[in-house]
Amino acid sequence: MRDGQGRTAGEEAGARHRRAHRALLAVCAVVVLLSAALQPLTQPLGWDELVYASRFTPFANGLDVPFEAPRTRGVPTLLAPVALWSDSVPLLRGWLSLLAGAALYAGFLPWLREFGTRPAVVPIAAAGYGTLWSVLFYASSAMPNHYTAMGATAAVGCFVRYAGGERRRRLLSGLALSLALATLMRPNDAVWIAGPLLLALLVHRPWRALAPAVAMAAGALAAAVPWVIESEVRFGGIGERLALATDQQGGMKPQFNVWRMVSAVDGPLLCRPCTDDALSVPPSLWWFALPVLAGVGLLLAGRARRGGLWLATAVAGSTAVTYAFLIDYSAARFLFTSYALLMIPAAVALHTAWTAAHRARLPLLALCGTQLALQLSLTHGNADIQAEARRDWTRVTAALREADIGPGCRLAGSSSVIPIAHAAGCRPTATNPDALVLRGTRPPHARRHWRVIAVPGAYNDWWIAVPAPPAGGQRCRDG
Repeated sequence: MRDGQGRTAGEEAGARHRRAHRALLAVCAVVVLLSAALQPLTQPLGWDELVYASRFTPFANGLDVPFEAPRTRGVPTLLAPVALWSDSVPLLRGWLSLLAGAALYAGFLPWLREFGTRPAVVPIAAAGYGTLWSVLFYASSAMPNHYTAMGATAAVGCFVRYAGGERRRRLLSGLALSLALATLMRPNDAVWIAGPLLLALLVHRPWRALAPAVAMAAGALAAAVPWVIESEVRFGGIGERLALATDQQGGMKPQFNVWRMVSAVDGPLLCRPCTDDALSVPPSLWWFALPVLAGVGLLLAGRARRGGLWLATAVAGSTAVTYAFLIDYSAARFLFTSYALLMIPAAVALHTAWTAAHRARLPLLALCGTQLALQLSLTHGNADIQAEARRDWTRVTAALREADIGPGCRLAGSSSVIPIAHAAGCRPTATNPDALVLRGTRPPHARRHWRVIAVPGAYNDWWIAVPAPPAGGQRCRDG
């Protein structure tokens, strides 16, 4: 049969798919542009970013920072094409922005053919995830969470399509590569991603097949090889590395951390501790609305699509367990995987509301517009806060220079000692420092007699530089 324009049902389905595909590409491009506009490419590298970037000589600046047990080589792999030969922060951030847009496209692309006559659900889901302020902020950042989320989203999409009867080798390849990406970025999260997929193969008879399990195992094991080798060489084994990583993260034990997750929805970037971070009602409303919309989407989805959406929801819940119930601190980026996967059934609800009744369109547009405006405002606000806070590193460096603390010296003090050491050309140390840099605290009792220098014009109050008393000669040497 042909429609009013003389097209068959197959031709109409193809046209819808092409329109949805173009819309997905447009969403990815808009996310990259918004990120570049709201988070300047000149933003100095943050604490975690410097740890990753300092693996490469152009960004090291004499900084000898140990690569701790919780970290993986995934982010340095992303940085390598630029960081191997250039120390340009704008160039690095521009490269990462493009990578983030490509990852957003690759993450949601496998879902396009999962929705039959409603492929527009997919660009809606990508837009809902991609315009969250934290995703926009981190799009140009050297951090693993977005890539873990997109690896998980693509892996579930490929799995659902293959297990649902679309037996194509490229879906198995996509499943393996997607889980490999997630594993390379965060091996612990990859376990929570693969677990529900393997369980689904066992308990859901129509999905039982050996090929997806083999593909997942191949992808995860291949990506885990560098982590396993490093565990044996540097940390004395996998068990020892996991124990050390747990200790460095403050330990893991059953606890209710959900309220901390909600309080960090509008920032700060890291809420640790979260005792002074209050719940902001307007920015957090979407956080409570997302699971409701996802539940409505599950109910509205056709029977043929519901299994895949339930699996996406299960993986979203699985990957949230660590952050919601096993640690005592939070950051907005921790739940990127959960947000991306829940956006898919939520988009079903939004698309249904849009197509079901013309009267619902104006309120829906108003709500989506308000959400977008709020997220853009939060992106701009948090980027400005970080820009000012990171300028403090150069202000502290200037105070150190006034005290004759120059390049090559040893610094100790606050958790920000690594970026300050990088800015000052110094080395972080735990013992025998040439100076302390502290914020919001006084020198320890053993060094209470050291001279305290206030840092003028600092964005964060109470920055002080505390040079060690000279010991018969030049305080520190270059090199």
